Amino acid sequence: MELLRNTLAKITGLNKEAMSKSRIRIDHLIKPIGSLGQLENLAVQVSGITGELFPDLSNKAIIVMAADNGVCEEGVAAAPQVVTKIQTINIANGVSGLGPLARMSGAELVVVDIGIMSEVNHHNVINRKVRHGTYNIAKGPAMAYDEAIKAIETGIEITENEIKKGRRLIGTGEMGIGNTTSSTALLSVLTGIDPIKITGVGANLPLDKLAMKVRVIRQAISINRPDSNDPIDALAKVGGFDLAGMTGIILACAANKVPCVIDGYISTISAILACQLSPLCKDYIISSHLSLEKGAKVAIDFLGLKPILYLDMRLGEGSGAALAFQIVESAVLINRDMLTFEESGIDMV
Repeated sequence: MELLRNTLAKITGLNKEAMSKSRIRIDHLIKPIGSLGQLENLAVQVSGITGELFPDLSNKAIIVMAADNGVCEEGVAAAPQVVTKIQTINIANGVSGLGPLARMSGAELVVVDIGIMSEVNHHNVINRKVRHGTYNIAKGPAMAYDEAIKAIETGIEITENEIKKGRRLIGTGEMGIGNTTSSTALLSVLTGIDPIKITGVGANLPLDKLAMKVRVIRQAISINRPDSNDPIDALAKVGGFDLAGMTGIILACAANKVPCVIDGYISTISAILACQLSPLCKDYIISSHLSLEKGAKVAIDFLGLKPILYLDMRLGEGSGAALAFQIVESAVLINRDMLTFEESGIDMV
């Protein structure tokens, strides 16, 4: 708990002076004011996060938290649970959907086994297993309260190790069959919205099984009675180790003034948890895209962020973060490499 407390204590507001300098320069670049839209706001936000006018974001990584979910016993996922292990290895080998996108953006992949059911012996998978999967939330809590804290702190430790390596831009990713169920249960608890309004098909669950998935989520909430005012209690009772790990990633980024680009639906739930633990976290988060998963818009609206991309994606893994990295870097480079009217000799008076 000490690492979590210390991390929360380190999170402060954005650097307003750096933001002001960035905004003034952007407004004087050789273009109509506001004509680069959200890119301008991104450049200002990144200056506020880093305290630099032209931060170098070229050293970047996507941290993928992989874990299994005991609720798969209820048949809420179309894919068998072993796919978590198989796909984690594929991610580590760079041959999943995330791989080519990460290579295109120049991002390193950091793959973490934070709770896969079976053992994963792979040189590119970091073993930080809290336990071999969560318990079935339809029958009891996913994990103990102290396990939830340990999983968050694991995310913090992994992220801080990457920052020590010089990472200046970090994205969140996950892999875990059944994690749309735990994510939707958490979203329902934290927003008070009935699961039927936010439960989607996840990884292609047949539509005729969707009502059963809703029933399982309602049962999990009814049995476990998670406290909506205590994000760690809610996480422990109906969440997952991957969600907890990504919560730690976001908190560590905020504490160390590193921009954190979150992926889609699952990552957004972790961002909500992080912001409930420290509301200042929100300023350090960049939402990569609006997932097509049913509850995604509710989640991002609840968080109060505007996604960069609208591509009808719902893969997860960190795929949206990999795409958005290039846009975030472009925003900084526009501010750095464009001339101002004064520098170009144009008199606008």
